[in-house]
This record gives sequence, structure tokens and C-alpha cells, in this order.
Amino acid sequence: MIETDWIWGFVGGLMIGGAAAIYLLFNGRIMGASGIIGGLVDRSGLDTGWERGSFLAGLVLVPGAMALMFFPGISTNITGNMAAIVAAGLLVGIGTRLANGCTSGHGVCGISRFSLRGMVATVFYLLAGGISVVLFKHLLGVV
Repeated sequence: MIETDWIWGFVGGLMIGGAAAIYLLFNGRIMGASGIIGGLVDRSGLDTGWERGSFLAGLVLVPGAMALMFFPGISTNITGNMAAIVAAGLLVGIGTRLANGCTSGHGVCGISRFSLRGMVATVFYLLAGGISVVLFKHLLGVV
């Protein structure tokens, strides 16, 4: 039997790319999740707070609903170590603020616009992720 898991990654990529294109078309801005969240946290984006909140709600609720509808009881393979999950989330948040963007802004939107800054940031995100897996999983054994 042929392995078909790659199809779900392909479909997810099409959905993210489509969402980024729609966001750019209707708002004239790049769909960068960290910038959208950051504008709410630092209160600089309160004038578009309803739009930002709607985007974030969709970002959480739609994948959750789809997972429940199409894949009930799916295993995520995430670690049970809650401290590691919280630390990872904080490190990702700090990294996105330092890089002035996240994988949706730099990786999806930046690369599709041939942005050198987006390409360089994406390379560093991937390198940091790979190094983190080697360090935290294979060397330290915490995840």
C-alpha cells in the first residue's frame, strides 16, 4: 500500500497559502500570526481588534473542528511534559518577536513574494528547530 500521509500536508499547505492570499487580498497586509497577536498584546492593533480576534479564533477553532470531524481520536505525538510545552511556546514567542515575524509571515508570505528577509528568516527557523530537536530530544531527553 502506498503511503498517503503527505497528502494531508499538501492539503494543509494549500489551505494556509489560500488563507494568506485571501488575507492579503482583503486587508492589503501580510498574514503574519505573530504580528496579529502582537498587535493585541502591545495594544498597537486595537483599532483592528475585531479583525485580529476573528482571525485568531479561526486559527484555533477551524483546525480543532476539522480534527474532530475528520480524525476523531487522532494521536498528536506531543510530549506529556507540560513544562517543555510551555517553555517551547515561550521560546517560539520570543523568537518571533526577535525575527519580526513568524513562519506564516516569513515562510508562507515572505517566500511567496521572493522576500530575501523572509527566506533568510525561514532558513534560520528551520535550523533552530532542527537544533532544538537534537538538543532537547536526543541529548537532554526532555521530550
